[in-house]
Amino acid sequence: MKIAFVTGANKGIGLETARQLGAAGWKVVLGSRSTERGEAAVAELTGQGLDVELVQLDMTNPDSIAQAAATIQARYADLTLLINNAGMPGAFSSSFSTTREEDLRQAFEVNFFGTFRLNQQLLPLIRQNEGTIINVSTDMASLHFMQHTEYPLNCFDYNASKTASNAMTTAMAIELRDSRAQVFAVTPGFTKTDLNHNAEGGQSKEAGAAIIVGYATDGKRHNGEFLDVNGICAW
Repeated sequence: MKIAFVTGANKGIGLETARQLGAAGWKVVLGSRSTERGEAAVAELTGQGLDVELVQLDMTNPDSIAQAAATIQARYADLTLLINNAGMPGAFSSSFSTTREEDLRQAFEVNFFGTFRLNQQLLPLIRQNEGTIINVSTDMASLHFMQHTEYPLNCFDYNASKTASNAMTTAMAIELRDSRAQVFAVTPGFTKTDLNHNAEGGQSKEAGAAIIVGYATDGKRHNGEFLDVNGICAW
Protein backbone atom coordinates (compact mmCIF):
# COMPACT_ATOMS: atom_id res chain seq x y z
CA MET A 1 0.00 0.00 0.00
CA LYS A 2 1.28 3.47 -0.92
CA ILE A 3 1.06 5.87 2.02
CA ALA A 4 1.38 9.67 1.87
CA PHE A 5 1.34 12.27 4.64
CA VAL A 6 0.13 15.72 3.55
CA THR A 7 0.38 18.58 6.05
CA GLY A 8 -2.06 21.48 6.13
CA ALA A 9 -4.51 19.28 4.26
CA ASN A 10 -7.87 20.22 5.73
CA LYS A 11 -8.44 22.87 3.03
CA GLY A 12 -7.00 24.55 -0.07
CA ILE A 13 -4.20 23.00 -2.08
CA GLY A 14 -3.48 20.52 0.70
CA LEU A 15 -6.99 19.11 0.69
CA GLU A 16 -7.02 18.91 -3.08
CA THR A 17 -3.57 17.22 -3.05
CA ALA A 18 -4.94 14.64 -0.62
CA ARG A 19 -7.98 14.13 -2.84
CA GLN A 20 -5.92 13.60 -5.99
CA LEU A 21 -3.51 11.20 -4.28
CA GLY A 22 -6.42 9.26 -2.82
CA ALA A 23 -8.05 9.03 -6.25
CA ALA A 24 -4.75 7.66 -7.58
CA GLY A 25 -4.86 4.81 -5.07
CA TRP A 26 -2.82 6.21 -2.18
CA LYS A 27 -3.72 5.93 1.48
CA VAL A 28 -3.47 9.53 2.66
CA VAL A 29 -2.73 10.69 6.18
CA LEU A 30 -4.17 14.18 6.44
CA GLY A 31 -2.37 16.59 8.77
CA SER A 32 -4.51 19.35 10.27
CA ARG A 33 -3.99 21.80 13.13
CA SER A 34 -7.74 21.81 13.88
CA THR A 35 -9.07 18.37 14.76
CA GLU A 36 -12.61 19.49 13.96
CA ARG A 37 -11.71 20.78 10.49
CA GLY A 38 -9.49 17.79 9.89
CA GLU A 39 -12.29 15.38 10.73
CA ALA A 40 -14.62 17.26 8.38
CA ALA A 41 -12.05 16.97 5.56
CA VAL A 42 -11.56 13.26 6.24
CA ALA A 43 -15.33 12.73 6.19
CA GLU A 44 -15.56 14.54 2.86
CA LEU A 45 -12.84 12.44 1.26
CA THR A 46 -13.88 9.10 2.72
CA GLY A 47 -17.39 9.92 1.52
CA GLN A 48 -15.88 9.92 -1.97
CA GLY A 49 -14.54 6.42 -1.39
CA LEU A 50 -10.96 7.49 -0.62
CA ASP A 51 -8.70 5.97 2.06
CA VAL A 52 -7.90 8.93 4.33
CA GLU A 53 -7.09 9.21 8.04
CA LEU A 54 -6.34 12.18 10.30
CA VAL A 55 -3.26 13.06 12.34
CA GLN A 56 -3.52 16.28 14.34
CA LEU A 57 -0.53 18.52 13.66
CA ASP A 58 0.16 22.08 14.79
CA MET A 59 3.24 23.28 12.94
CA THR A 60 3.89 25.98 15.56
CA ASN A 61 4.04 23.46 18.41
CA PRO A 62 7.17 21.29 18.77
CA ASP A 63 5.31 18.80 21.02
CA SER A 64 2.51 18.42 18.45
CA ILE A 65 5.07 17.84 15.70
CA ALA A 66 6.90 15.23 17.80
CA GLN A 67 3.62 13.47 18.59
CA ALA A 68 2.56 13.47 14.94
CA ALA A 69 5.95 12.10 13.86
CA ALA A 70 5.73 9.37 16.49
CA THR A 71 2.23 8.44 15.31
CA ILE A 72 3.41 8.23 11.71
CA GLN A 73 6.36 6.05 12.67
CA ALA A 74 4.16 3.74 14.75
CA ARG A 75 1.01 3.49 12.61
CA TYR A 76 2.20 4.30 9.10
CA ALA A 77 5.68 2.82 9.01
CA ASP A 78 5.46 2.19 5.25
CA LEU A 79 5.23 5.94 4.53
CA THR A 80 6.94 6.79 1.24
CA LEU A 81 5.66 10.32 0.53
CA LEU A 82 5.71 13.41 2.75
CA ILE A 83 4.28 16.60 1.29
CA ASN A 84 5.03 19.64 3.44
CA ASN A 85 2.15 21.82 2.33
CA ALA A 86 1.27 23.57 5.61
CA GLY A 87 2.14 27.25 5.46
CA MET A 88 1.14 30.71 6.52
CA PRO A 89 1.79 34.14 5.00
CA GLY A 90 2.86 36.23 7.97
CA ALA A 91 1.11 39.49 7.19
CA PHE A 92 1.92 39.15 3.47
CA SER A 93 3.84 42.41 3.82
CA SER A 94 3.99 44.70 0.78
CA SER A 95 7.64 45.74 1.20
CA PHE A 96 10.74 45.26 3.29
CA SER A 97 10.21 48.59 5.05
CA THR A 98 6.67 47.73 6.15
CA THR A 99 7.53 44.23 7.39
CA ARG A 100 7.05 43.74 11.12
CA GLU A 101 9.41 41.44 12.99
CA GLU A 102 6.52 39.65 14.67
CA ASP A 103 5.03 38.76 11.27
CA LEU A 104 8.41 37.62 9.99
CA ARG A 105 8.83 35.38 13.03
CA GLN A 106 5.32 33.97 12.60
CA ALA A 107 5.94 33.09 8.95
CA PHE A 108 9.27 31.45 9.78
CA GLU A 109 7.76 29.49 12.68
CA VAL A 110 5.45 27.56 10.34
CA ASN A 111 7.11 27.72 6.93
CA PHE A 112 10.64 27.06 8.11
CA PHE A 113 11.01 25.92 11.72
CA GLY A 114 7.90 23.74 11.83
CA THR A 115 8.78 22.15 8.51
CA PHE A 116 12.38 21.72 9.67
CA ARG A 117 11.26 19.87 12.81
CA LEU A 118 8.94 17.53 10.93
CA ASN A 119 11.47 16.85 8.18
CA GLN A 120 14.23 16.08 10.65
CA GLN A 121 12.05 13.62 12.56
CA LEU A 122 10.65 11.82 9.50
CA LEU A 123 13.73 11.87 7.26
CA PRO A 124 15.10 8.57 8.68
CA LEU A 125 11.82 6.80 7.85
CA ILE A 126 11.65 8.27 4.34
CA ARG A 127 15.29 7.35 3.74
CA GLN A 128 14.69 3.80 4.97
CA ASN A 129 11.62 3.45 2.73
CA GLU A 130 13.40 5.04 -0.27
CA GLY A 131 10.64 7.62 -0.40
CA THR A 132 10.09 11.23 -1.37
CA ILE A 133 9.77 14.51 0.52
CA ILE A 134 8.28 17.53 -1.24
CA ASN A 135 8.63 20.95 0.34
CA VAL A 136 5.90 23.08 -1.23
CA SER A 137 7.42 26.40 -2.22
CA THR A 138 6.50 29.54 -4.16
CA ASP A 139 7.82 31.42 -7.18
CA MET A 140 8.61 34.27 -4.79
CA ALA A 141 11.09 32.12 -2.88
CA SER A 142 13.34 32.28 -5.94
CA LEU A 143 15.90 35.09 -5.68
CA HIS A 144 16.31 34.90 -9.46
CA PHE A 145 12.57 35.27 -10.02
CA MET A 146 12.32 38.26 -7.66
CA GLN A 147 15.23 40.01 -9.36
CA HIS A 148 13.97 39.44 -12.90
CA THR A 149 10.23 40.02 -12.52
CA GLU A 150 9.00 43.48 -13.47
CA TYR A 151 6.40 43.73 -10.69
CA PRO A 152 7.37 41.22 -7.99
CA LEU A 153 5.18 40.69 -4.94
CA ASN A 154 7.70 41.89 -2.37
CA CYS A 155 6.13 40.09 0.58
CA PHE A 156 9.32 39.87 2.59
CA ASP A 157 7.91 37.97 5.58
CA TYR A 158 6.38 35.19 3.49
CA ASN A 159 8.99 35.16 0.72
CA ALA A 160 11.99 35.00 3.07
CA SER A 161 10.52 32.09 5.03
CA LYS A 162 10.05 30.13 1.81
CA THR A 163 13.55 31.03 0.55
CA ALA A 164 14.87 29.56 3.81
CA SER A 165 12.77 26.46 3.18
CA ASN A 166 14.35 26.17 -0.27
CA ALA A 167 17.77 26.28 1.39
CA MET A 168 16.62 23.46 3.66
CA THR A 169 15.60 21.48 0.59
CA THR A 170 19.10 21.75 -0.89
CA ALA A 171 20.72 20.78 2.42
CA MET A 172 18.51 17.71 2.71
CA ALA A 173 19.12 16.77 -0.91
CA ILE A 174 22.87 16.81 -0.40
CA GLU A 175 22.40 14.39 2.47
CA LEU A 176 20.35 12.08 0.24
CA ARG A 177 22.69 12.10 -2.77
CA ASP A 178 23.83 8.54 -2.13
CA SER A 179 20.35 7.34 -1.14
CA ARG A 180 17.41 6.17 -3.25
CA ALA A 181 15.25 8.57 -1.23
CA GLN A 182 14.82 12.12 -2.48
CA VAL A 183 13.70 15.60 -1.53
CA PHE A 184 12.76 18.48 -3.79
CA ALA A 185 10.72 21.69 -3.85
CA VAL A 186 7.65 22.39 -5.98
CA THR A 187 5.90 25.68 -6.59
CA PRO A 188 2.34 25.23 -7.80
CA GLY A 189 2.32 28.84 -9.02
CA PHE A 190 -0.24 31.56 -8.35
CA THR A 191 -3.26 29.70 -6.98
CA LYS A 192 -6.42 31.06 -5.41
CA THR A 193 -6.37 29.98 -1.75
CA ASP A 194 -7.23 31.38 1.68
CA LEU A 195 -3.54 32.26 2.06
CA ASN A 196 -3.90 35.01 -0.56
CA HIS A 197 -7.59 35.67 0.17
CA ASN A 198 -8.53 33.82 -3.03
CA ALA A 199 -7.01 36.58 -5.14
CA GLU A 200 -8.35 37.12 -8.62
CA GLY A 201 -6.26 35.82 -11.49
CA GLY A 202 -4.98 32.73 -9.74
CA GLN A 203 -5.46 29.21 -11.01
CA SER A 204 -7.79 26.75 -9.31
CA LYS A 205 -6.73 24.66 -6.32
CA GLU A 206 -7.25 21.60 -8.50
CA ALA A 207 -4.70 22.87 -11.03
CA GLY A 208 -2.18 23.84 -8.35
CA ALA A 209 -2.45 20.48 -6.58
CA ALA A 210 -2.10 18.61 -9.87
CA ILE A 211 1.38 20.08 -10.33
CA ILE A 212 2.48 18.82 -6.92
CA VAL A 213 0.89 15.41 -7.37
CA GLY A 214 2.33 15.10 -10.86
CA TYR A 215 5.90 15.44 -9.65
CA ALA A 216 5.20 13.30 -6.58
CA THR A 217 4.05 10.36 -8.69
CA ASP A 218 5.98 10.57 -11.98
CA GLY A 219 8.55 7.99 -10.88
CA LYS A 220 11.49 10.22 -11.78
CA ARG A 221 14.37 11.29 -9.57
CA HIS A 222 14.15 15.02 -8.79
CA ASN A 223 16.46 15.13 -5.77
CA GLY A 224 17.60 18.71 -5.09
CA GLU A 225 15.45 20.30 -7.79
CA PHE A 226 13.11 23.29 -7.58
CA LEU A 227 10.22 22.66 -9.96
CA ASP A 228 7.25 24.51 -11.41
CA VAL A 229 4.72 23.51 -14.05
CA ASN A 230 7.34 23.94 -16.77
CA GLY A 231 10.21 22.08 -15.09
CA ILE A 232 13.31 23.24 -13.20
CA CYS A 233 13.31 26.76 -11.71
CA ALA A 234 16.27 28.91 -10.76
CA TRP A 235 16.82 29.13 -7.02
